[in-house]
Amino acid sequence: MNSLEEIHERLKACDACPQMCGTPVVGNKNKTGLMLIGQAPGPHEASKGKPFAFTAGKTLFEWLHKVSGLSEEELRAQIYFAAVARCFPGKNLKGGGDREPSSEEIANCRQFLIAEMNVLKPKVVIAVGKLAISEVLGPGIFKKSAPLTDIVGKKISVNYHGQDIVVVPLPHPSGISTWHKKGPGKSLLVEALNQLALIDGGLKKKDATATDRGSISDN
Repeated sequence: MNSLEEIHERLKACDACPQMCGTPVVGNKNKTGLMLIGQAPGPHEASKGKPFAFTAGKTLFEWLHKVSGLSEEELRAQIYFAAVARCFPGKNLKGGGDREPSSEEIANCRQFLIAEMNVLKPKVVIAVGKLAISEVLGPGIFKKSAPLTDIVGKKISVNYHGQDIVVVPLPHPSGISTWHKKGPGKSLLVEALNQLALIDGGLKKKDATATDRGSISDN
């Protein structure tokens, strides 16, 4: 897979995971050095034809707007959206939101992440949620069982599938999560977003210079 067009066509035709619900979800084919990796699409993304298209997406774009001033449309043009798994895994039968993709499903989808990394060669990766953070950083740096306070608010340099990248971890913007709304989570989210606006290759407004990037506070 040597182009985004080929990757997306292969993704759309993939049926490797019989327990997944719906069809694969892909974002814009924009070649950019800024990549976002989420966990998996929710139940509404396939019908809307794009990742982060419902409640969690609204929260995510609000976060990114605060630090960049960019609209959702402008952010989608600046960021390449990917995920650890590309189909909706279904609901967690034990309650508490969506089912987490299995290790086999993650492994099936990893070929697409590797291909995207090889084509895009991003400088910065935004890893959203514990599953994506652990996938990108590796369990040696961050285990899914570790608290988000260990990693959010930091920028970490790693080699991911042959590419030297800076990773900015963010909490998942799920509506059922309160981590980012209070206590240390609230201030660490602000710190992470400010990191994203300040690092080379991170978010900035189209007309901003390297010294004209905004910052936010948790007040």
